[in-house]
Amino acid sequence: MIKKIYENLEEAAGVGLLAIMALFAFLNVITRYLIQYSFAFTEEIEVACLVWLTMLGAAAGFRRGTHLGFDLLKMRFPNLGRNFLSPLASLLTIVTVCIIVWFSIVQMKDEIALNITTEALNIPHWWYTLSMPVGGVLIILRVIEAARKRFKKESA
Repeated sequence: MIKKIYENLEEAAGVGLLAIMALFAFLNVITRYLIQYSFAFTEEIEVACLVWLTMLGAAAGFRRGTHLGFDLLKMRFPNLGRNFLSPLASLLTIVTVCIIVWFSIVQMKDEIALNITTEALNIPHWWYTLSMPVGGVLIILRVIEAARKRFKKESA
């Protein structure tokens, strides 16, 4: 049961986020039609959900191996690709995501220190920024899982 939840974590969270976004968008359309005003705060929530959804989608893409890749060299030099290019691509991805996580943590610290809040709901902005390090850690885990799976498949 826990394994199944872990394997489908991104998809389940993505469905929830999409449902929230759709509900708020629908409510906003209805209120604009009925009372000629919109709920401005819903856009803030929708944008925050979209950032979370992007990070979760990237993690799911790495888990499934569906991200676009530059396979020309790997196809031209199969041994080089298997032994060098695939691990190098995984390593560079992890390094890049670690940089993103690092700077997002720095940004969160600044937002906490400066007590920055959102404009519409007046909640701490770092709650939204938290999507970057959490999503980044998920991406790193999924890249490692995919690399291990690829290594096992190619060595067999």
